[in-house]
Amino acid sequence: MTDKHTIVIAEDHQLFREGLKSMLGADENLEVIAETEDGLEAIRSVRKAQPDLLLLDLSMPRLSGISVIKDVKAEFPDVKILALTIHESDQYVLEAFEAGADGYCIKDASREELMLAIRSVLEGHRYISPGIADNVMEGFLEGRKKLKKETTWDTITQREREVLKLLAEGYLNKEIAELLSISVKTVEKHRANIMGKLDLHNASALTAYAIERGLVTTKS
Repeated sequence: MTDKHTIVIAEDHQLFREGLKSMLGADENLEVIAETEDGLEAIRSVRKAQPDLLLLDLSMPRLSGISVIKDVKAEFPDVKILALTIHESDQYVLEAFEAGADGYCIKDASREELMLAIRSVLEGHRYISPGIADNVMEGFLEGRKKLKKETTWDTITQREREVLKLLAEGYLNKEIAELLSISVKTVEKHRANIMGKLDLHNASALTAYAIERGLVTTKS
């Protein structure tokens, strides 16, 4: 690469985010022009900065990385997105690529691997960490995306997942409506749909389910 490429970092752990910024800043071909620590702000940062690359953690507060990928790609299809995550399961890999991610890199990768992933994605190639099972990527590329039987979780729409995540993070219906730019009645409808589909009947059950699905994580 000879041109300088601009990057937005979306990562909620400050120490890790600062480490990424320092590492990328040492490369004369890369420039970090914005950084953010939650999903909604990640989208706003991309709108404002319109970078070449969004380096994105999948487990973000307020809006999940999968939702961020879908929204960014819908609005800015040319922005490359590299998911940087601790998740190695088929579910996360497939959902990320189906949402539109250009690459998938595990957080315990070496500096050399991460730089390779960034360069590959910026050059228009799809990247996935070698540690991920080969058949997962092959199945995606060949269009065989359904590697598992459809579950109840698969019936939950993307918007419902966004509402579920915010509910589990403790936001009230009014606050969720403001964050997602929808009406309170729409939030209530999504909440009722979620509870009906999942057969869950109270807020604590919704929270437990969201944690189980990896929508909400706790920092150590």
